[in-house]
Amino acid sequence: MTTTIMAREAAQTPDVIALQLKSNLTVCEDLVKKIKQFDPAMVYIIGRGSSDHAGVFAKYLIEIELGIPVSSSAPSVHSVYHKNLKLDKALVLVISQSGGSPDIIAQAKAAKESGALTIALVNTPNSPLSNIVNAEIPLCAGEEKAIAATKSYLATLSAILQLVACWKQDTALLEALNNLPTLLLKAQQEEQKLTLNFLKSLAHCVVLGRGLGYAVSREIALKLKEVCSIQAEAFSSAEFLHGPVTLVENKLSVIDVEVLDESESAHKLMMDNINSRGSRNTKIGFTIEGTHPRCIPLLILQRFYLDIEKIAREMGLDPDQPPGLKKITKTL
Repeated sequence: MTTTIMAREAAQTPDVIALQLKSNLTVCEDLVKKIKQFDPAMVYIIGRGSSDHAGVFAKYLIEIELGIPVSSSAPSVHSVYHKNLKLDKALVLVISQSGGSPDIIAQAKAAKESGALTIALVNTPNSPLSNIVNAEIPLCAGEEKAIAATKSYLATLSAILQLVACWKQDTALLEALNNLPTLLLKAQQEEQKLTLNFLKSLAHCVVLGRGLGYAVSREIALKLKEVCSIQAEAFSSAEFLHGPVTLVENKLSVIDVEVLDESESAHKLMMDNINSRGSRNTKIGFTIEGTHPRCIPLLILQRFYLDIEKIAREMGLDPDQPPGLKKITKTL
């Protein structure tokens, strides 16, 4: 029985994504026509917090599947330093749950004025952002009351997957997305991957993945900070060996996010090196038979959200009201 808003909203994800994929198929197909006519030389992504982490997922996915370079924005360049970028050859993806953050809106407006093709992935209907961009992909997650985003974040990843699958005309991925809601429900029924026993008394840890696994590791680290007040940092397992690995000598705790795709063998090689140095580690990566490799990160996150909510309650914390946080954060 779910006892918090966070848990209830995370559990709604399969239904949310089933509705979204059905509702947005024509939307994505029409957008692809505009994108191909525009013929972008690059993709530029605007977002903060969980939305920025979704942008990292989009970066890996677009570069892997479409071979188009992707860059993430530095919002302060526009909002603090008042500089506009030359984005006339860029497809700009603006990711926002609320569509109401002033700095995100201002950056989207500047990108459009520079000649970019701007597309918003937004969860709030008729948001201020919706009125700025050239086109919109609704996330269809419904109202999300919990401070810690769950269903809207997973809905962002599924929207990105659907857009890329339509853009590439990837029949196998499109068919796999039709089965994604069922797989997410099965992920909810999987045994717990992350436990209180691992996290209790932890002050800090690192979350390691590779490729798309690293992309979702950033979201996992954020939720550990938000929901459990644990200082967690995400690294590519390869990047971690370039300096930070010295921390392992002090019995550093490591969360291993293993995605069973093309990155598996390289990631395992890195993790074997790290673990041999004496790290305290746990693995939360898993898959379900028949899952398309590009969908595996979503299953890992679906299970993680339920695990971290349960652990927070076991620690005596309220996952619905992380101290000092608001649902919409307004920054310059």
